[in-house]
Amino acid sequence: MTGTALVPQSTQGEIVALARRYRSAGGVGMTLLNVIGGQAENLLERLPDGIKDRLEGATSRALETASNVAASSRGVVKDQRSWLNTALTTAMGAAGGAGGLPSALAEIPVTTTVLLRAIQGIAAEHGFDPDAPEIRRECLAVFGSAGPLDKDDGADMAFLSARVTLTGATLHGVISKVAPRFATVLGQKLAAQAVPILGAAAGAATNYAYTSYYQEMARVHFGLMKLARDSGQDRGALLSALAVEIQRSR
Repeated sequence: MTGTALVPQSTQGEIVALARRYRSAGGVGMTLLNVIGGQAENLLERLPDGIKDRLEGATSRALETASNVAASSRGVVKDQRSWLNTALTTAMGAAGGAGGLPSALAEIPVTTTVLLRAIQGIAAEHGFDPDAPEIRRECLAVFGSAGPLDKDDGADMAFLSARVTLTGATLHGVISKVAPRFATVLGQKLAAQAVPILGAAAGAATNYAYTSYYQEMARVHFGLMKLARDSGQDRGALLSALAVEIQRSR
């Protein structure tokens, strides 16, 4: 067993690799945030009160729509490589940011759908069926992670710990738990796109950061699921080992 007595030594190497991927994911967003000249904790203050009040409800609707559209598109459009997903959302962010808040708001549901479709593709890469109801819930649960612009750099393990409590939940139940956290992420994104002068550049930069981040987090999420499935070990124990490894190397 490892020093933490959580998992056998045979799987510790994979835990270390997943922890490394988890830690590196948030750094991309923080770097790009500095480039566009904002501070994460101040971004939401840029949004009009009306936008902030409606954001959570709009996020719930966007997630539900995106889940259905992304799933139905799998029979028409094949899964794309990560770099192509990132390039697509970056271009959409530039277009959305160029028109200020109105176009940024219109762009969010489309970007959410592309992100969710990318997450579904990563689930398939790890040997899971994205059309299965339980895997659709898992894909949505990835959005429960702290965003890359969160002040704790995403290290609170929220998206993984939420999964343990969501087993057997309905799709709507998952969305109701995920939406508040994802609404905060989208609020940060909207605020960045509203930065005066930068507009399109801010939209492109934030979409690049978020797409990179969520694809990496999906690989951690489904990598952990695959490790539990292939090794026969308890997923809760693997999750605890991953949390310990992340904290140890911060």
